[in-house]
Amino acid sequence: MDGVAALGVMEILGIAASASLLAGWRLYLVILATGLAMRSGVVPLPDHLESLQVLANPWVLGIAGFGAAAEFFADKVPWLDSAWDTVHTLVRPVGGALLALAIVDPGDPAMQVVAFLLGGGGALLAHGGKAGARAAINTSPEPVSNIVASTAEDVATVGLLWVVYEYPWAAAGVAALLLVLAIGLIVALRRLLKRLLGKRKPEMEA
Repeated sequence: MDGVAALGVMEILGIAASASLLAGWRLYLVILATGLAMRSGVVPLPDHLESLQVLANPWVLGIAGFGAAAEFFADKVPWLDSAWDTVHTLVRPVGGALLALAIVDPGDPAMQVVAFLLGGGGALLAHGGKAGARAAINTSPEPVSNIVASTAEDVATVGLLWVVYEYPWAAAGVAALLLVLAIGLIVALRRLLKRLLGKRKPEMEA
């Protein structure tokens, strides 16, 4: 990644936001993919991002790999994926916040606080959209849609993460796209719930 040492503030914030939002989908996969990219030299880092080298530690890679494998299979099984999402309601936002914290300049305390709060909030928002969408999909009796949605999330996570690290100038755009998608999912789910509750109310009155 040429010129990585000269990353600007907007690029750094874009990378932090994208990583946090993607962590709301696949925390373990984000950590594993980032660590492997660093270990292989695909993602060279500027000096102030050296703290992320911990992700290339064999122990971290091993734990992240185990978590990613478990999530890969759990996320393909209807309702087991929702149970997995419920368990990770706290884990993903905390992970997203810590990723954002590690990415921004440690010499700027104010930026660190902002990154931690926004990183955690972004991961929670993405997690909420993903978990809600999967719960809605689980109402369908067939498992195909569940597997397709889960696989799409796997591919999108790895693909977008590669774009962010390979083309940091596009990171802010990726983050904006993920944010719009997360908000769109939550709005759509809210409308779906209102529609379902509206249908049940006349039935209960009858």
